[in-house]
Amino acid sequence: MKLTNGKIVTFLGVSHVLLAVSPWAFGAQFKGFAQNGFLKVSEGLLEFPLMDGQMDYEVFATFWFFYFGLLLIPLGLLMHSTEKATMKLPKRFVWTYLVVVLIGVYMIPLSGMTFLMLPHALYMLYRYRKS
Repeated sequence: MKLTNGKIVTFLGVSHVLLAVSPWAFGAQFKGFAQNGFLKVSEGLLEFPLMDGQMDYEVFATFWFFYFGLLLIPLGLLMHSTEKATMKLPKRFVWTYLVVVLIGVYMIPLSGMTFLMLPHALYMLYRYRKS
């Protein structure tokens, strides 16, 4: 079974979701989501300082960590299907992925974006240019 870029991205997505629900990462915040039936995890725009609100940054980070994982899973599955069918991801996708990852690295340098996704994006570019 060949490791594809799509499988790597799917793995990163599943890892995000598992960390979001785990008791040793974001579990306490996620438990709060569950107690509200996942219906309202924040006050939305009313929490923004512009609206004279107070943002709960732990809840905000937990939501985006979980949601980013959910977004990565279908992206990874789509990438895997494309790689299986054509053996190659489109050039524009590879470059766009690299740019998005670089923005993430710039904004949060000490994160999985730097240590996991940047090497993966560079590997994708290397593989694309090699083939």
